[in-house]
Amino acid sequence: MHSVGGEGSRCADREQTRTAVLAIARTWLATPYRHQGATKGAGCDCLGLIRGVWGELYGHEPEPPPPYRPDWAEVCAAEPMLAAARRHLLEIPLAHVQPGDVLLFRISPAAAIKHAAILSAAPTAVDPHPRMIHAYWGRAVVESWLGPWWRRRLVAGFGFPAPPCATLMSVILGRVPRTHTR
Repeated sequence: MHSVGGEGSRCADREQTRTAVLAIARTWLATPYRHQGATKGAGCDCLGLIRGVWGELYGHEPEPPPPYRPDWAEVCAAEPMLAAARRHLLEIPLAHVQPGDVLLFRISPAAAIKHAAILSAAPTAVDPHPRMIHAYWGRAVVESWLGPWWRRRLVAGFGFPAPPCATLMSVILGRVPRTHTR
């Protein structure tokens, strides 16, 4: 099941949705890092960034997140971030992710998936380095190079479902909705 918020018809295709996601994600740049935060300008972590973009697209969170530790190397049998992504986002093979899609990372082989980002630029002939927007621990939401270290840890890709037409038009016209706060 992929949950989407708000009433109204869905008119966006995947490319329009990705464009809207990137426009919203860029408004989160420089938001300070805060573990379990999800408030633009005040503080968020990597999951909070994804939750915040979702909130701006659909007007609410898909579900409240469970408590979680900031430990990237936490070993556990469960995969709560991956399970939640599969409930609410559209899984995409890694070979087909494009700017505006969500990337999930496993920092160490035995650990659970504990980091998320939004692909912001694909490699091109002019710039062969893909980029991502993510909440960087101890710093802020940044756009950074998706270098070899990150690519080795990349394990899943997801897309946002199409938002309601009114939301999409607001984003396209530069009237990004007010973010949800928590």
